[in-house]
Amino acid sequence: MGVFTYESEVITAIPPAKMFKACIVDGDTLIPKIVPQAFKTVEYIEGNGEPGSIKKVTFGEGSQFNYMKEKVEALDKDKLVYRYSVIEGDALMNKLEKITYETKLEASPGGGSVCKTSSKYYTIGDFEITEEGIKAGKEKALQIFKAVEAYLLANPDQY
Repeated sequence: MGVFTYESEVITAIPPAKMFKACIVDGDTLIPKIVPQAFKTVEYIEGNGEPGSIKKVTFGEGSQFNYMKEKVEALDKDKLVYRYSVIEGDALMNKLEKITYETKLEASPGGGSVCKTSSKYYTIGDFEITEEGIKAGKEKALQIFKAVEAYLLANPDQY
């Protein structure tokens, strides 16, 4: 088993607490509403969103994947940190044991925020992650993030 780590940052005009609440805390209901082609449904199998909870995400019509199960590893609403692992589903392609994501939102000098994400891919056997595979996942995540940002800019009284 190998572990491949990928780090990324995205800057937004939305303040960190507001973006965290919309994207992370309420993301399970907001994202399917505003980006149905990404996530069709999100349902909790165990728990209610706190650490240890397991949820099933069914992808939208345009996705190459059907579903994934995620385990919430950490949720710190004060420090604006969220960590979860994809533990099951065709997104793992039978080549990954799991993928762990950690997202942290921090204030940026202009009043918005910086979203820092660390992704760890735990491979099975000698499988190696390609840059193309990472880039495709990053692009999809960025589209969702930008859709939430656009929603918040268009609806400033929300959150």
